[in-house]
Amino acid sequence: MSRFARAFAELLAPATGLDVDELAAAIGPPPRPEMGELGFGCFPLAKLLRKAPPAIAAELAAAVAPAGAIREVRAEGPYVNAFLDPQIVAREVLPDVVDRGDAYGTLDIGRDGCVPVDFSSPNIAKPFGIHHLRSTVIGHALVRMLRAAGYRPVGINHIGDWGTQFGQLLAIWELEGDEQRLREEGISYLLALYVEFNTRKVEQPELQDRARAMFKLLEDGEDEARRLWKLFRDVSLAEFERVYAMLGISFDDICGESFYENRMGAVLEQLAGKQLLTESDEATVIDLEAWDLGTALVKKRDGSTLYLTRDLAAAEYRHETYTFVRSLYVVGAAQALHFAQMIKVLDLLGKPWHAAIQHVPFGMMRFDDRKMSTRKGDIIFLEDVLVRAVDLARETIEKGAREKGRELPENIDEQAHKIGVGAVVFNDLKNRRTRDVVFKWDEVLSFEGATGPYLQYTAARIASMKEKYGRAVSGDVDFSRLSDPDELRLALAIEALPHSLRRAVDACEPSFVADRLLDIAARFSTLYARKDWKVISEDEPLTAARMLLAASTRQAIVNGLDWLGIDVPTRM
Repeated sequence: MSRFARAFAELLAPATGLDVDELAAAIGPPPRPEMGELGFGCFPLAKLLRKAPPAIAAELAAAVAPAGAIREVRAEGPYVNAFLDPQIVAREVLPDVVDRGDAYGTLDIGRDGCVPVDFSSPNIAKPFGIHHLRSTVIGHALVRMLRAAGYRPVGINHIGDWGTQFGQLLAIWELEGDEQRLREEGISYLLALYVEFNTRKVEQPELQDRARAMFKLLEDGEDEARRLWKLFRDVSLAEFERVYAMLGISFDDICGESFYENRMGAVLEQLAGKQLLTESDEATVIDLEAWDLGTALVKKRDGSTLYLTRDLAAAEYRHETYTFVRSLYVVGAAQALHFAQMIKVLDLLGKPWHAAIQHVPFGMMRFDDRKMSTRKGDIIFLEDVLVRAVDLARETIEKGAREKGRELPENIDEQAHKIGVGAVVFNDLKNRRTRDVVFKWDEVLSFEGATGPYLQYTAARIASMKEKYGRAVSGDVDFSRLSDPDELRLALAIEALPHSLRRAVDACEPSFVADRLLDIAARFSTLYARKDWKVISEDEPLTAARMLLAASTRQAIVNGLDWLGIDVPTRM
């Protein structure tokens, strides 16, 4: 919550009879700059006071005496608005930013509470495609934001290394598997086998029966099935690690579904003990129709376990291991029913911590309006996308150097990597999590508009200013030199960064931080584009004050991008 919104709420509270926190939550920026910096709509008071909102606004404006940063209170139709003193705002905000540095904006709302975050979770023997990007970068951002908010997150990669698909792979391997090709081609060969199985089973439905039998052998511990399964797993993990390294992502816990194999018997016993299991024609199920959640499958007729059984075992293990205050699952929106069933079953088992479990759904990723299917082999490898993004970033750097007659930077490879990967990551995170994302190259790598390179460029430009300034930026400046309305709005945008972090953590919505960063950068760009506004000039007191504002802008952008898992080059 903005300190200035709270100050305005404290002035309004005695005249309204409302709670300060309730009032502060309803205060925001007015629709037009000329209406002030903060506004409160009087609509909630109309029924209570039995007056029209414009009349209430006029009475409040007359009754409230400005104080502190609030220099004027004025009614505008049904709104009562506050005008802030830019010098006081700058004095209260900017020194704190440069003093705290990398810690600016961080919070302690988590109080070291543990939060497992289950994200990425690719399936073994299937390539790491562009469709895996969303879970991976959203989950990584949540881990970093939670840590910045004072929680103790645990990044978990729940690898899909168990289940029917391995029976399918073993069945087709039995017919045409080649270990030499696997070692040479890696996961591409496993994808080819997976596609071949799904092509053949259309005309050979008996293959599906063979796949079930092969998975049963795997569950029973048959030596050759286990050897091949481990080979497929090792080949896949090696390729996954290469992609994670490109993204700068690591995990605290990499634990495949197979890890819970020996724990599923205990889960089934608990379910039976609570008399929750019902035998159907094809499987052992839990009837959840009373909660509009359908029928949950826990075991097939042949004894093979299913996703729900393993996820119940994993949830129990995570609570025993971490005693979490929240437990997040960053998994596509299509799995909403699965997680609703899992949480309800944990409730029926009498697990009081079930309420701390949260499914964090997200929309689909489309590439130029193309929908992908692993079964058909129609997939875009995430590694290829990242490599192309880095190559395009390098081409942009080289073009810029040629046009300006400059030498190429010595660390061009590092710069290109940060810009290219950062562009791909930010392109995802700037979108509301539950919306589908369409990947378009011309938008992703643009240095204008709502892109990662635009934010990185803004931060790098200010770094160049600091280098040109040639001295330490101080919080001890003449704040009377920061009286411009655009400077005030920039300082307020910077001051709002911690509030954006809090909202993002509460809602598991990284785009709230992305929105704030774009707002900060846009407000700085508005100032920078003005002919009457220069940061460095012969007026030293003015230069010192504006350098403080610019340095605070850069610090806010760098910190926010760090929470999102994006690096910032020093130069661009």
